[in-house]
Amino acid sequence: MLEQLKNIDTELFLFLNGKHNTFFDPIMYWASDKLFWLPFYLFIAIVIIREYKKKSVYIFSAIALLITICDQTASNLIKNLVKRLRPSHEPNLEPFIHLSQAGKGGEYGFISSHSANAFGLATFLILLLPSKYNWLKFVLIFWAFLVAYSRIYNGVHYPSDVIVAMLLGISYGFLMRFVLLKIKPFKQL
Repeated sequence: MLEQLKNIDTELFLFLNGKHNTFFDPIMYWASDKLFWLPFYLFIAIVIIREYKKKSVYIFSAIALLITICDQTASNLIKNLVKRLRPSHEPNLEPFIHLSQAGKGGEYGFISSHSANAFGLATFLILLLPSKYNWLKFVLIFWAFLVAYSRIYNGVHYPSDVIVAMLLGISYGFLMRFVLLKIKPFKQL
């Protein structure tokens, strides 16, 4: 059963990774680049400050803790426990993989920290922001899926690496929202 799931994961990876083209190659490269998203993060920070004023300090602290937990769980805990090679480091797959200019990435890929971080942040903000920001909530969902898909497109993660990371990020996003509600200034949200 486990071998069958691994084969499905590999086949799906090769199918999705094989759909590259010259138009999407730079888009997916930049979608995976954390620094590329700085203007987007700045915009979100401005929205938070405008909406929550002094309370935004708690929100930024929660976001910092959330990203740290998502990232450390994915990068240091799970990757080092599972030690599953990225597809880009799998000798049998190397001839068939389209890699972005970012290269092969680290040795292990299960799970994707990019995907965990993106879905953790998106979930937290979707639960936090009031309904007048529903348009931004849709943008956050699109952004998180774009970041996650770019990891497969760029050849550094299997679909299961991304899916499990998405679930982890969503779980931590809900947990951080729950924790934030326990802080006195946010009890009424």
